[in-house]
Amino acid sequence: MNEPILSLDLPGIQKVRSGKVREVYDLGDAFLLVASDRISAFDVIMPNGIPNKGAVLTQISHFWFEKFAALVPNHLLAKADGPLPANLQPFAGQLAKRSMIVKKAKPLAIECIVRGYLSGSGWKEYKKSQTVCGIKLPAGLTESAELPEPIFTPSTKAEQGHDENINFEQACDIVGKELATQARDLSLMIYKAGRDYARQRGIIIADTKFEFGLFDGKLILIDEVLTPDSSRFWPADEYADGKGQPSFDKQFVRDYLETLDWNKTPPGPKLPEDVVARTSAKYLEAYERLTGKKL
Repeated sequence: MNEPILSLDLPGIQKVRSGKVREVYDLGDAFLLVASDRISAFDVIMPNGIPNKGAVLTQISHFWFEKFAALVPNHLLAKADGPLPANLQPFAGQLAKRSMIVKKAKPLAIECIVRGYLSGSGWKEYKKSQTVCGIKLPAGLTESAELPEPIFTPSTKAEQGHDENINFEQACDIVGKELATQARDLSLMIYKAGRDYARQRGIIIADTKFEFGLFDGKLILIDEVLTPDSSRFWPADEYADGKGQPSFDKQFVRDYLETLDWNKTPPGPKLPEDVVARTSAKYLEAYERLTGKKL
């Protein structure tokens, strides 16, 4: 198994930001986004990463950006297999398959979340109040049940700590009614198209998070799209409501961490080789199922 890339060294290229997984660089008239192989669980970055994870996230996003290009404009400036600009050529080894050159869009100040199934924080809230993010749902739904219709449940973007769920009216207050409505309608449309396609390939996309930005005054799709990091992917052939589902992403990592006497604060514990290998295999399987190709 190849070594995971946890950090990047691009001398002479200005780094703007370093997130849990992605590094953002300023190329002057564009941004360079690079997905590392870092993995976080319970908001803590683990000391060792997952080989191929960054490449999988980037290539799945490229796949969907291309697939949805007619539905919604996006931030891509180069195709997945496009040549790197001359100043990035020396770093081709580090950037291969895991980088995107994108427009400098101004991100919306809300996260655009769509839920098609009852899981996670949505299930917790439903049990208490029969609502998800304040949206009333039918009685009698079980954990992991498919919702009658997907729902748009935006959240704030927290600089520190956790994002907070908000209702649509609060989203309108933050970004304005016109943009919030446009983001909601696009989010629901893209989710439904992606969900229907993925279902045919044996993957249930239970929920997902989209990011939109403004570029030349228009709303465009940015960041990553319908990846195992931004969405809950479940294997369709194992799906049964009434319980939690096996997943395509960090399941093995979370399951392992839950067995430890660890208080879920940094530093994270080193992941054993078998957990790393099984997690890497799941990411690769998600890519292969969706695209029909090997990475």
